[in-house]
Amino acid sequence: METVRRWVQVLSTLLVNGSWDFPVTRSIYQGPLKVLCAPGLNCYSCPAATTSCPIGALQQLFGGLRFALESGQFYFGLYVAGFMGVMGGILGRAVCGWLCPFGLIQDLLHKIPSRKFAIPRGLRYLKYGFLLFFVILFPLLILDQFGAGEPWFCKYICPAGTLTAGLPLLLMQPGLRQAIGLLFLNKFIIMVIFIAWSIYASRPFCRTTCPLGAFYALFAKVRLVKLRLDASRCTNCKACHQVCPMGVKFNESPDDAECITCLACMNQACEFNAISLEIGGVPVGGQPPASAPKKAALPQ
Repeated sequence: METVRRWVQVLSTLLVNGSWDFPVTRSIYQGPLKVLCAPGLNCYSCPAATTSCPIGALQQLFGGLRFALESGQFYFGLYVAGFMGVMGGILGRAVCGWLCPFGLIQDLLHKIPSRKFAIPRGLRYLKYGFLLFFVILFPLLILDQFGAGEPWFCKYICPAGTLTAGLPLLLMQPGLRQAIGLLFLNKFIIMVIFIAWSIYASRPFCRTTCPLGAFYALFAKVRLVKLRLDASRCTNCKACHQVCPMGVKFNESPDDAECITCLACMNQACEFNAISLEIGGVPVGGQPPASAPKKAALPQ
């Protein structure tokens, strides 16, 4: 199943980055597909991107909201929030585990042989602050002379944008290099930090900073596609703790907002079929007999 997930990640990345004529055009794709949002974090300005980033689109929505109201324009592009809500309601953070290009990059970086370190659980809450302030409040409240806000997260933080858009554009358009300043250097340092961190810890950007992951995490308890724990089968062996790339202790918190439904706990750890995949409350696949043998629980 891990191989299947990796292929889905690759195909999803290629699907939302299908404009491969950029080495010739030396520009970003501006065709009709750009009105659509990718489900995962995928920079609008990536030369190969055929779709938009939902977080970038959401910032544009809030950044232009005051101007639209004051000028009597009441079309706000709420389809962006609607699209994200639909994806969250159906898949939740399974988008992060299966469809996000930057999630794939972090997964591949983590495979580089090195000593691995855990990420403190408390850092998981930082991403909600980035969602609230950098995606919603700052673009909405901090306006320029024309009454429009900036895409704060894209402009000042996003390492995915620097890696997949900023650096390729600098290579393709040498004239842009003259405009390199402290802003780009700041984002470059952030990118390097997350790339290095991804080698030593699993998905640090997803777990600590990504506002899109924070948004999808809000749907953890109501999404249609999710994992379920059969407490009567669970032996508390804690094998699921060891394989989770997000640091989830599934037997203790089966509705954990960090779960990306990668299925590692179900397929690689649990020997007693205590974990199952459900779609709309319906189990996917057959269940083994209830009399399956159990291990003795480990002492607490």
